[in-house]
Amino acid sequence: MERNLYHVLGAKQFDRPELERLFAAAEKMEDVVAAGGDKRLSGKIMTTLFFEASTRTRLSFESAMHRLGGSVIGTENAAQFSSAIKGETLEDTIRIVTGYSDVIVMRHTEIGAAKRAAAVAGVPVINAGDGAGEHPTQALLDAYTINKEFGRIDGLRIAMVGDLTYGRTVHSLSYILANYQDVMIDFIAPENVQIPPYVKHYLDEKGIRYQETQDLNAVAGSADVIYQTRIQKERFPSVEEYEKASGKYIIDGAFLDRMRKDAIILHPLPRAGEIAEEVDADPRAAYFRQAVNGLYIRMALVAKCLNLAD
Repeated sequence: MERNLYHVLGAKQFDRPELERLFAAAEKMEDVVAAGGDKRLSGKIMTTLFFEASTRTRLSFESAMHRLGGSVIGTENAAQFSSAIKGETLEDTIRIVTGYSDVIVMRHTEIGAAKRAAAVAGVPVINAGDGAGEHPTQALLDAYTINKEFGRIDGLRIAMVGDLTYGRTVHSLSYILANYQDVMIDFIAPENVQIPPYVKHYLDEKGIRYQETQDLNAVAGSADVIYQTRIQKERFPSVEEYEKASGKYIIDGAFLDRMRKDAIILHPLPRAGEIAEEVDADPRAAYFRQAVNGLYIRMALVAKCLNLAD
C-alpha cells in the first residue's frame, strides 16, 4: 500500500491556515512536555542525517521524538561517518535509510538536497537546513516565537540583520512572513551579503513591504523584532569577503537604549559576538526562549509527518 507522505522541504509550502494549525499543535506540545511526554509515537524511529554541524536543530528533533515516545538513530557527522565518505550518493543513502526508519531529518551542505532526498524516500523527509538555501523548521519556530511574544504577527515590523545572502533562516522566515498582513521587513546587511533577489521577488509577488539599508540604528527605535544573525564564515568564498561583512552590527547595552521597550531580539544561534552577553539579562532578549520553542514546533511537525504517513 502506498503511503501518504508529508515532507517538510521549504517554507513556501505553508499557508496561513496550516501555520495556525501548527502553532496550535505546538502550544499543546508545551503541555505534553510539562506532563513528562507521552507515547503516541511509540515504536516509531527517526533517523537524523546531519552532513553539517548542529546543536539546537539536531538535539531538539531528537528530544521531540523521545518526548513523544519514539526512538532515534543517526549520525551527527554524516559526511564523515556515513558511506558518503566512500562515494555513496545521497539518493542511495536515503533509499537505504528509508528501510530503517519512519521519518528522516536531514541537514546537508547543498541547496536542494532535501528535495532530492524526498524524491526517492519512502518515508517523510524533514529539511533541517540545506546549505545556504532554506531552514524551514527554524522559520516556523521563529514565527511561533513572534506570535507567542506579541499575540500576533500581522502589523509587525521585523528587522533582519547580518548575513542575508547565506543566511538560510532569513530566507525561510521571509517566506513565512509573506502569509501575514501589514508586515514590514527591514533587510540590514553589509554590501556583500544583501538579501538575494529571488527572496525579494517572492515578497513582491505577495505584496509584502520591505526596504534594504546598511544602517541598523535607523530602524532600532521602530522595529518590533530585531532578528540578528551570525556572519557565517564557513560559507564565504574567501577570508577577504568574510572580513568585509564581519563585525558590522553588534547588539549591546547601548543598542538596547535605542530599542523600543516592547520589542524583542531573536537569533537563530549560535552567536559569534554579534550579541553581547550583557544583553542576555534584558527581558527583550528572546533568543533562548526562541530556542526552547523549537522543541514544541518540531514535536508538532514530527507528529504530523508520522500521523499522515500511517
